[in-house]
Parts: sequence; C-alpha cells; structure tokens
Amino acid sequence: MARLLDRARGPLGPSAMVDFGVTSGPFAELAELLHRLNGFFAFNGGVEVYPVGGTCGVPELVAWNDPATWKQTYGGLADAFFCFGQDVLGTQFAIVDGCTVVAVDPETAEPTPIGDSLDAWAAWLLDDPDVNATDGLARAWQDANGPLALDQRLVPVQLFVLGGAFALDNLFVRDAVTAMRIRGPIAEQIAGLPDGASIVLTVD
Repeated sequence: MARLLDRARGPLGPSAMVDFGVTSGPFAELAELLHRLNGFFAFNGGVEVYPVGGTCGVPELVAWNDPATWKQTYGGLADAFFCFGQDVLGTQFAIVDGCTVVAVDPETAEPTPIGDSLDAWAAWLLDDPDVNATDGLARAWQDANGPLALDQRLVPVQLFVLGGAFALDNLFVRDAVTAMRIRGPIAEQIAGLPDGASIVLTVD
C-alpha cells in the first residue's frame, strides 16, 4: 500500500475518521487508508479511490454505494458489492462479504477476486499497471484528448463484451454515474447468457 500511496494524488476530500465497525479485514484497512489519504487518483488517473464526505466534484463513497445512484440499474447484480474505487473504464474495486476484494466488470457485473486485503489489491495494481490499473489507457487518452474532469470516466461505444475494440476511437466520455447507469440495464439483460448467444438489447 505504501508503494501505491507514493503514486497517489490527493486527498479528494477533507480529513476524515471512518469506522466500519470492524477491527480487521478489508473494511478496517479501507478506514485506515481513508484516514491517511481521503480519496485519491493514481496511475495517470487510471485508478480512483472515493473519498468520504464533501468532495471537489468526484464521486463520494457513501453516495456512490447508495442503490439510487447507479446500482439499481443493475437489477440486483451489483447489490453485494461495496465499491471503494474504480479504474478509468469504470471497473469497480469492491469488498464482498467483508472479506474479499474484487474487480467488478461494469458491463456484466461479474467479479474477479483479487485477494483478502487492500494490500493484495495494491500489489495487484502494481504488478501490471497497464492492465489492472488502466495506466496506459488513461495516459493515451490524456495525450490525445486532454485530461478527464474529476468526475468523468470512459465508456466504449460498442461494449467490449459485445466485441467492441479496446481502442481510443471506441471510447467516449461520460460522468461516472451516467457511465455506470448506461451499462447497468445491459448487464442485467445479458446476465447468465452463454458466450456467443444472440441478443436483442432494449434501452429505456
């Protein structure tokens, strides 16, 4: 975690004391992290950790996890995840059952286990920053188009799960909440379908 914080730009919120009611595990580690640095960006903005309390236009931890913000658009698929950060494409970094840190695909709501601690998460990011922290993509977008606003993330024009290319010309900018709400109904419609299945998407 110390190596990750060396790369961090923050805080994004005022000094805060956070108590999740536990003394060990990922939630206790998250409380300590937010006490040390209340929200931050790292890896050229490829990774964001949400602050607690008043913010400067970035997603706030409690509000972000309110179902009405974006989770309700996933039809229950995202309810188990307590999200504490995201990458530049909106992949959510989350805690499940108080004991496992996961990366949640915003297009499918499928979790990928990372480890049982925030140290394991930090090590995973640092092990391959271009893939796990979207460092290279964030840098390439910034070089081509300028920096994203603090509340903005990238969304594929054609979703990756539907064959969209992992390329700058297949990406557009939306605020973080809208970026998730766009993909929630699609994740709900494709949940449980086998690979290669034909689908007809409906968008309200």
